[in-house]
Amino acid sequence: MARAKRGTKARQRRKKVLKLAEGYYGGRSRLFRTAKEAVDRALVYAYADRKKNKRNYRQLWQVRISAATREMGLPYNRFIHSLKEKGIGLNRKMLAEIAATQPQDFAKLVEMAKS
Repeated sequence: MARAKRGTKARQRRKKVLKLAEGYYGGRSRLFRTAKEAVDRALVYAYADRKKNKRNYRQLWQVRISAATREMGLPYNRFIHSLKEKGIGLNRKMLAEIAATQPQDFAKLVEMAKS
C-alpha cells in the first residue's frame, strides 16, 4: 500500500485558516500557528456575540415599548402581561416597531391592554 503524505490535505487546511485570518495584524495573518490561534479565538467571540446581539436587540425593544407605554400611563410589565392574557400574539420587535412608526395604533393596543 502506498504511503499517504497528506500534502494536499494539510495545504488545504492551512490555506483555509490563513484565508480566515486575512486582514489580521502582523504574523497573525501570515504565520499558520499564530493565525490558527487568532482565528480560533475570533470564532469563539463571533459565536458568543451572535447570542449577545439577540440579547441587545430584545433589550432595545423592551426599552422602546416601555417608553411608549409609560407615556400612556401603563408600566411595561403590566402591558406585556395583559397582552398575553388577552391572547394578542405580537412579539416585542413588532410592538417596538408599531410604537415608533404608528403611535395611534399603539395607543389602541395600550387601551386594549388597560381594559
